[in-house]
Amino acid sequence: MKRTASAIWSGGLKDGKGSISTQSGVLSNSQYGFNTRFENGPGTNPEELIAAAHAGCFTMALSMQLGEAGMTAERLNTTAAVTLEKLEDGFAITAVHLDLTAKIPGANQAAFEAAANKAKAGCPVSKLLNAKITLDAKLEA
Repeated sequence: MKRTASAIWSGGLKDGKGSISTQSGVLSNSQYGFNTRFENGPGTNPEELIAAAHAGCFTMALSMQLGEAGMTAERLNTTAAVTLEKLEDGFAITAVHLDLTAKIPGANQAAFEAAANKAKAGCPVSKLLNAKITLDAKLEA
């Protein structure tokens, strides 16, 4: 399976403007630029898109791990925070923090944490990133 996305850019780094589109059309000429990446301008940026991809991938992987452990989630809510830092040799994504809150009827904490850690390790986006990935997993009553 292959999925595609495209980016168009015009201008210099700080004064330029770009747009990002996805094969599915979910993103269609979505604005991005220096101000959306390093300031608080309107639009998206690559790190935000990686965070969305990681949150979605991890949450689906967790659903699979829970099923294999005989559990079904009523609700899984994952937020991914991607850290972009300037290093000696340029910018790099150095960390991703996954914050998970789950409501799983009948689940026990140990089985939940084991499934969450397996999902973190097995998620294809986790495997792709050369960043430190941390996880806080909370099981709601």
